[in-house]
Amino acid sequence: MKLLLASGNAHKLVELRAALPGWEIGLADAALPPETGSTFRENARAKAEAGRAAAPADAWVAGEDSGIEVAGLADRPGIYSARYAREDATDEENVVKLLGELEGVEGGGRGARYVCELVAIAPDGRELCVRGELEGAIAHAPRGDAGFGYDPVFVPERESETVAELGDAWKSEHSHRARAARLLAGLLGEP
Repeated sequence: MKLLLASGNAHKLVELRAALPGWEIGLADAALPPETGSTFRENARAKAEAGRAAAPADAWVAGEDSGIEVAGLADRPGIYSARYAREDATDEENVVKLLGELEGVEGGGRGARYVCELVAIAPDGRELCVRGELEGAIAHAPRGDAGFGYDPVFVPERESETVAELGDAWKSEHSHRARAARLLAGLLGEP
């Protein structure tokens, strides 16, 4: 079975491939729409629809949107995670802004969750939607050099290291994206 990811983020393609071994997974050759939805699901659906319009007739197309929600920031940055500091912000700039806003915040206010929504559209137009989450907390300073985004400051529940310290093998098994991908695989069946 062929699954095309409508995304401009190569890191997400690598994670999806690691989470779905045995699948033929590539990038959809489509212009991606701006992320103007008010939810992760709306943004994921818009990407999937754009990819579906340009995809081969026999391929499923998945749109993905993900981010981090922080309790002490009223679940921000949320859908703005990739552009939290500014529209074309680097990962480091987004992390600096997040840590700055959490200065002086302790305990439950540093609680956070990674969220991933995947919307897959079949060749016949059927739609499947799944959501993966990873609960944790925000560290006081970046640690580790694996992963991307907020991984250097996100400490998953029952762990003492950040995702960036735990590494890519841990992430491919436990991340919010891996969890969503496994749910999607369960709905799609074996390749």
